[in-house]
Amino acid sequence: MQVPFLDLKSQYLVIKPEIDKALQTVFDKSAFVLGEAVLEFEKEFAKAHGVQHCIALNSGTAGNHAALWSLGIKPGDEVIIPVNTFIATAWGAILCGAKPVFVDCEADSYNLNADLIESKITSKTKAVVAVHLYGQPANMDAIKAVAAKHNLILVEDAAQAHISEYKGKRIGGFGEAASFSFYPGKNLGSYGEGGAVVTNNAELAKKIRMIRDHGSQNKYQHEIFGHNYRMEGIQGAVLGVKLNHLEDWTEKRRNVAKKYIRLLSNNLKIKLPKEMPYAKHVYHLFVIQILDIENKPNSELRDSLANYLKEKGINTGLHYPIPLHLQECFRYLGYKEGDFPVAEKLASNCLSLPIYPELNDEQIEYVCTNINNFFD
Repeated sequence: MQVPFLDLKSQYLVIKPEIDKALQTVFDKSAFVLGEAVLEFEKEFAKAHGVQHCIALNSGTAGNHAALWSLGIKPGDEVIIPVNTFIATAWGAILCGAKPVFVDCEADSYNLNADLIESKITSKTKAVVAVHLYGQPANMDAIKAVAAKHNLILVEDAAQAHISEYKGKRIGGFGEAASFSFYPGKNLGSYGEGGAVVTNNAELAKKIRMIRDHGSQNKYQHEIFGHNYRMEGIQGAVLGVKLNHLEDWTEKRRNVAKKYIRLLSNNLKIKLPKEMPYAKHVYHLFVIQILDIENKPNSELRDSLANYLKEKGINTGLHYPIPLHLQECFRYLGYKEGDFPVAEKLASNCLSLPIYPELNDEQIEYVCTNINNFFD
């Protein structure tokens, strides 16, 4: 049996008539950059997250940058960022000329550990970025409390967490702004690159719209510095169609996760994801940890399991095998191995299993049977 890590083709075939119709409208109107499809998607995406404004962009990385840029982050500033995240989170600060200051993650949620933030705050600290990693919201009450105490800007990186919930409220409105990614493999993915920033601040939304279009509101009149971060009309059309299916797809992801947990819960040699009591996890990723066995390095055993599953036709992923502080590009920051033990342990132990709405029971059982057989 073959179990791909992700199966975008199956998803496309289900919604093909809707996609074809939406794309044809874009072609008929030649609205290839921004346009009506993007505008309509912005309205619906904002509504889906209970916020007032959505500004569609050409990538989640652009969203990270535009959010901090619009909020005045500049060279010399410091921005608190979880060390356990994809590097695009850090690019938001770097592209503003600021310094990323890393903080370790919690052992259970894998998100930013709010208890460790204060020790990293200096007179140069201006913002904190809370990442909702793997699809699970961070502990926003605790993070907001620290940010408020020290008068820090709070931004959410929700690239992996579309319509996830913190204490019954959808993420996106807990800080000044939140960035999203619509990379094809995301829970809500475009057919190319795509991203967005959402906010309840009208002036901030206006500024981000200018930033995405060369600092301009009117053609050839450039009021502020900007960039070319505009979303393509094709991506707006695709996302508009797929947004209508997102709630259903999310529940199917959650059901896949429940089945994995049920079938793997008796395996004492792996640690399963934990949905925190305050969160509604949307399982962009289903990340397990391989526990210490036979005194082998965890990464060696993890890699052995991944290879074994590959031989059985099961594709897995690694998110993320090298924490940010050990990346070559951040060597200048002076971090060393051992500085962030929780993230480092996760990096050595983690393995991402296939998860997507179209994954069927037979495939789920096949994956779990082979994992259990490997350890037996």
